[in-house]
Amino acid sequence: MDKIDRDEKLLMARIERRLMKGIVDYGLIEDGDRILVGVSGGKDSLALTELLARRSHIWKPRFEVVAVHVTMTNIGYQADTDWLSGFCAELGIPFYVREESFDASTDSRKSPCFLCSWNRRKALFTLAHETGCNKIALGHHMDDILQTLLMNLTYQGAFSTMPPKLVMKKFSMTLIRPLCLVHEQDLVEMSRLRRWPQQKKNCPYETQSGRSEMKDIFRRLEQLNPEARYSLWGAMTNVQEELLPQKVKG
Repeated sequence: MDKIDRDEKLLMARIERRLMKGIVDYGLIEDGDRILVGVSGGKDSLALTELLARRSHIWKPRFEVVAVHVTMTNIGYQADTDWLSGFCAELGIPFYVREESFDASTDSRKSPCFLCSWNRRKALFTLAHETGCNKIALGHHMDDILQTLLMNLTYQGAFSTMPPKLVMKKFSMTLIRPLCLVHEQDLVEMSRLRRWPQQKKNCPYETQSGRSEMKDIFRRLEQLNPEARYSLWGAMTNVQEELLPQKVKG
């Protein structure tokens, strides 16, 4: 076995170990689940689709995977849907394409990024119900979740983030994030080894979310402390209320 093959085996073993730990620790998948995966064409969603599809064929409890690509016709994201269809066919899972759009001028209180994300999410809910899925899997990884934590602290004054599992009673649907413990850099390397095509990004609102700046801050935190991500993750279940400000009840 040459070094490249050995490195790839080590990478995939690490990714799958963290995937399974996230699934088990947070109770993300149960026997009989039918899971809809949103496939944007980016590295995260492609990795999630591949990992779940392969697991669905060999893992107990047994579950099924359905993939969907939602195209926003008024946003310049371009994905090769023919390639995505072939990708899913090789994995043995059904693939759907939905076209949606939104008008950013209809609600000036919400950012275009929020409106785009909401409309994509609404399309996923609709197709999930149509295809008999009880869960929707999203491709957010550990870095995404921690950066969202920092954003919510900074901009909203809230100690919150995207949870690995969110039961949405209003929609009779559960959102799961199986990559919640997987590091982004490992997904970057997986994408390179798989030689997945790069999608074209021409989003006119890309610089308005503040997420790219928060990614830089997150990188600086890891430069200060290589274990920063684990400290931040641990802090979410180690809230010491007695050491936080407590208002006097009048």
